[in-house]
Amino acid sequence: MTAPLPATPDDLFAALDRLGIAHPTVSHPPLFTVEQSRSLRGTIPGGHTKNLFLKDKKGVLFLVTALEDAAIELKSLHRVLGATGRFSFGSADLMLETLGVAPGAVTPFGAINDTVGRITVVLDAALMQHAIVNAHPLVNTMTTSIARGDLVKFLESTGHPPRIVAVTGPGPES
Repeated sequence: MTAPLPATPDDLFAALDRLGIAHPTVSHPPLFTVEQSRSLRGTIPGGHTKNLFLKDKKGVLFLVTALEDAAIELKSLHRVLGATGRFSFGSADLMLETLGVAPGAVTPFGAINDTVGRITVVLDAALMQHAIVNAHPLVNTMTTSIARGDLVKFLESTGHPPRIVAVTGPGPES
């Protein structure tokens, strides 16, 4: 039995439409870094995201979504999130297998592809202060804007109720 193909942006947009969620999307050249995103995206309002695909010592997977300029202390983040041991970054193969995306296109929308619930989605509390959240819709050639409450609604619809946690700033002492 072969694994189903990952969802496409059109599949994602159809899922958002079914949920009654507005999702204005802008196309742009491929963006691989936050720095490229700042220079090429134009003037899209709202909080722009960066995403960390992480795994703990037991192989438990986390997708942490925060503001693009957030300072996240990786050495102590596992304590904040109750993970086992320090985090490492998940491999590109594991990212494709679970989120259906390649490096540079990591996004909370990738939860649509994790049909078995392997990933815990964490949204930084500072990001959720923004009325609008911007993320790649499974590819890094577009940016989709979504209301913060609708992002939560979408994640819940995929079986990934997000943990909204302050992951930026100083963490617990080492």
